[in-house]
Amino acid sequence: TMISEQLFSTFLYIWIALAIVIFPILLKIIVPYGRHTSSSWGPKINNRLGWILMEVPVVIVFSWFFFTGDAPKSIPVYIFYGLFMLHYANRIFVFPFKMRSQSKQMPWSIIIMAVFFNFFNGFFNGYWFGTLSPAYNLSWLYDPRFIIGLILFFVGMYINISSDNILFNLRNGDKKGYYIPYGGLFKYISSPNLFGEIIEWTGWALMSWCLPSFSFAIWTMANLIPRAVDHHRWYYHRFTDYPKNRKAIFPKLL
Repeated sequence: TMISEQLFSTFLYIWIALAIVIFPILLKIIVPYGRHTSSSWGPKINNRLGWILMEVPVVIVFSWFFFTGDAPKSIPVYIFYGLFMLHYANRIFVFPFKMRSQSKQMPWSIIIMAVFFNFFNGFFNGYWFGTLSPAYNLSWLYDPRFIIGLILFFVGMYINISSDNILFNLRNGDKKGYYIPYGGLFKYISSPNLFGEIIEWTGWALMSWCLPSFSFAIWTMANLIPRAVDHHRWYYHRFTDYPKNRKAIFPKLL
């Protein structure tokens, strides 16, 4: 059954409002995975497997609604789809296998929440581009929003992946434990990998210029800014020699 555009928009506004409500809550709680892992959030699973399980649903759901819908699929729309998949190909097939610590675990509760988010994010964007989206003509490729968004997407992806690689390389050899990262944007912020991801999805929202993609950018900020603030605080408490001029996620700002 097709959902009317009006009903879809209503659900989407509720979804965006939920992100805005959750943001201050996340600023107050430390989500327990990675360095913040905790036993208070229930049963746990291997970190690597957890990452894959929580990221795969968005690819399936987005693709299903994208390809089963009858909206016209132009080259710009396939570019939106391809870039989305490019990010998640890295998240599912590359990132988890670069993790050094085989023994780390994450709570099932986090995975369930991530699957919930990924299902709805995949649905809103997949259904929009698959069924409700107006046609993006080839001329859209020359639109400043598309060009600037595309540049931001790849700049963000580069910052995200290169910063992740700096973190992975901290444990080269048989090193254990945690170290202060240096290089790249770590000179200015504690979580350039998360900053890069925010830039990426802001770019994707700009190039596709629709409410579902902006909802993803808003959710990305609501999730990652509190996480970066937690990381920043953790570094300061852990290392007495932590660089004092670093901000959490936005250079010179926060």
